[in-house]
Amino acid sequence: MTRPAFGSAGRRPARPGWRTAGAALLVAASLMTAGCTQAQPGIVADTGGYTEPPLPEGATIAPPPTGPPTNAANCGDPTASLRPLPGGPPEPPPPSASLAEIQARGRLVVGLDTGSNLFSFRDPATGAIEGFDADIARELARDLLGDPSRVEFRILPSAGRIPALMNSTVDAVVKTMTITCERREKVDFSTVYFEAQQRVLAVKGSGITGAADLAGKRVCAAEGTTSVDRIQLVQPEATVVTVPNWGDCLVVLQQRQVDAVSTDDSILAGLAAQDPYLEIVGESLSSEPYGIGINKSDDDLVRMVNGSLERMRRDGTWNRIYDRWLRVLGPSPGPPVPHYLD
Repeated sequence: MTRPAFGSAGRRPARPGWRTAGAALLVAASLMTAGCTQAQPGIVADTGGYTEPPLPEGATIAPPPTGPPTNAANCGDPTASLRPLPGGPPEPPPPSASLAEIQARGRLVVGLDTGSNLFSFRDPATGAIEGFDADIARELARDLLGDPSRVEFRILPSAGRIPALMNSTVDAVVKTMTITCERREKVDFSTVYFEAQQRVLAVKGSGITGAADLAGKRVCAAEGTTSVDRIQLVQPEATVVTVPNWGDCLVVLQQRQVDAVSTDDSILAGLAAQDPYLEIVGESLSSEPYGIGINKSDDDLVRMVNGSLERMRRDGTWNRIYDRWLRVLGPSPGPPVPHYLD
């Protein structure tokens, strides 16, 4: 058999159709390669742009002050409250209409929120509401109903605290609530159970070291709190962004939609504990005495709550609750000394 002749390069001559088939393969390969560089259906090409996330629902820009601050209501010492009922815890309270209603119901209804880490928050593992305020509320239930678990928590935004008390949808509010003369015109308060200081929370390395650096900056605070008024008084050139709760302030600060948060150091410590890039800075802007809010017509409940707070001061319960939740603020300063009206 005669072998086919090889070309001068020693290669077998191409068979008819090989060249055209090879060309077709090259074209197909080039098309496939080109296709790999194009955006696939359903995939948006990154153009390098950035869209800022929206502010939380309910966020607003607080209107700037229209003039110098007006004289606040004057009630003397706003922290002075009614003396405890005779006997007091651990003795059961004497009968009264308001206390009898709570006892017949079998639970104490307490308003708080779940966005104040260290004071009142929902434990992600158990779902239970925990924190300093939550434990104080449980102690009230212990003294009134004999069982710390007989408390019903109702979640309130800061701006909803006073309406809930005035409408009697809760028996008490234990929610980092500062006692002021203006608020005393609408609701009543227990004696002071904690005293905080308003300060500033900022991103580390931001250059913000106190209220003086907030001029021209955006500052977050919860709506319906004394923090809003204090920021505008101390630094009127700041823009105050109000949100429903303090957890929202943490989110907008982390997203750099505001430059700082300003409120009580006790609340700021709970926010800072969730983000290592944040720090509390500057000196105190004001003292914030916390009281337990109660309906203005419910004197017996005020006296009962004050008796429970006296028991917590006396038997060390207050210090134990502080050590459990607030050691991040430093060693226990001891419970505040009560002031009484009568």
